[in-house]
Amino acid sequence: MRRKEKRLLQFAGLLIAALLFLPNVGLWSLYRDRVFENSPEIVEGPGGIPQIQGVNVRPQKDAQVGRDGMRRKDWHDYEAIRRDAARSGNGEQGKPFPLTDTDRVDQAYRENGFNIYVSDRISLNRSVADIRHPNCKQKLYGEKLPNTSIIIPFHNEGWSSLLRTVHSVLNRSPPELIAEVILVDDFSDKEHLKGSLEEYMVRLPKVRILRTKKREGLIRTRLLGAAAANGEVITFLDSHCEANINWLPPLLDRIADNRKSIVCPMIDVIDHDNFGYETQAGDAMRGAFDWEMYYKRIPIPSELTKDDSSEPFESPVMAGGLFAVDRKWFWELGGYDTGLEIWGGEQYEISFKVWMCGGRMEDIPCSRVGHIYRKYVPYKVPGGVSLARVFTFGWREDIRVGGPMHTKKVCFDAISHNSPVTLYDCHGLKGNQLWRYRKDKSLYHPISNSCIDSNPTERKVFMNTCDPSVPSQQWLFEKTNTTILETFNRNSN
Repeated sequence: MRRKEKRLLQFAGLLIAALLFLPNVGLWSLYRDRVFENSPEIVEGPGGIPQIQGVNVRPQKDAQVGRDGMRRKDWHDYEAIRRDAARSGNGEQGKPFPLTDTDRVDQAYRENGFNIYVSDRISLNRSVADIRHPNCKQKLYGEKLPNTSIIIPFHNEGWSSLLRTVHSVLNRSPPELIAEVILVDDFSDKEHLKGSLEEYMVRLPKVRILRTKKREGLIRTRLLGAAAANGEVITFLDSHCEANINWLPPLLDRIADNRKSIVCPMIDVIDHDNFGYETQAGDAMRGAFDWEMYYKRIPIPSELTKDDSSEPFESPVMAGGLFAVDRKWFWELGGYDTGLEIWGGEQYEISFKVWMCGGRMEDIPCSRVGHIYRKYVPYKVPGGVSLARVFTFGWREDIRVGGPMHTKKVCFDAISHNSPVTLYDCHGLKGNQLWRYRKDKSLYHPISNSCIDSNPTERKVFMNTCDPSVPSQQWLFEKTNTTILETFNRNSN
């Protein structure tokens, strides 16, 4: 009898426990998830993979419903992150390549404005460091995002830098979000960008190549790519970039939320010498411009960050080269002005139209793309040599573009003998920008001990050994002030 009573009591206890416990299983699961999600016991392991007491945990990839009723998910590709974290070698993890004096020869920079010798010695699939704000690793984005056409215009781009751009985009983007990658060749004359490029891209089915029939410049080349695009969103990139981890979903998520948003990634710096990958000085800052319409980067007001520097923020204007926009909205804005040449100024045109037409311009800190800022711009200029302009001889003994009342902040710049003559930001320190206008009508560069020469056939302006008998070194100006020239040349003899 006692044994039966004991069993009845045990059964009754189990029944009571079940009645009390089972209705709260869901609450316990919710509590457990929240506690573990925020627990200090969860730490970040190699490649950004969360660990609990040394055990790798694959984060939840299933969509979650937010308070707004939207389904969001984690778009990270953790397997790709793990593979990248295990890579080692030249330039891997975005580390600088160890340079020797041989690596720094001028020839390495001449055709691209960056050290192509170093670029060629770094993997086309190299890994980069995840330098995002820690909060970015926890963010969820819409379960259903629009797809995009990636448009990459190029002109005489280096082989390895162009291919590294394409590979980084394909390797670090969810495949279902990439409708296509469109390479638009602006009349390149380098052999490696013809048949060899066509043959290489056959193995990448999402990549196609368009070519202009004459030199068009950046803007008309972009427009050609945009007109051919099939994706719901157009994403413009330069031809020497490297996409960082999970760069694309944060951009597309903002456009899915508001189709009239133009969104820009944080533009990181890839060093033109050693290809080290790092943030810009000051990192996240807003785009702006001064009274002379020169692009500036300014601090973000505290009211826009909302105590979280990983959140998107509005910006008056974009930097211009890297951004995403709803394809239909881009054409509703009228696209770009087709009269714009080469590059420069287009970011103001598109930015102003966006604000005037009820759109938004945003920078997205959780989206990062590295970009090579060239040592100098090696472009050939459509329509002729760029010296057919108005010039001013500055008091710093430099040569500036524009008349005396409207000079621009760019100067003639040359780095060495036989290097191209380019326009670069005036720094006022003489050096590479120090010039003399000699009595033999040549423009002399004391640093390289050479003169400006030209090749009209190839439309090139470059430094060469001074020779008064060479017609291509004789520079005549329609209007000159001899008094200013005498002062400018006071030390030329």
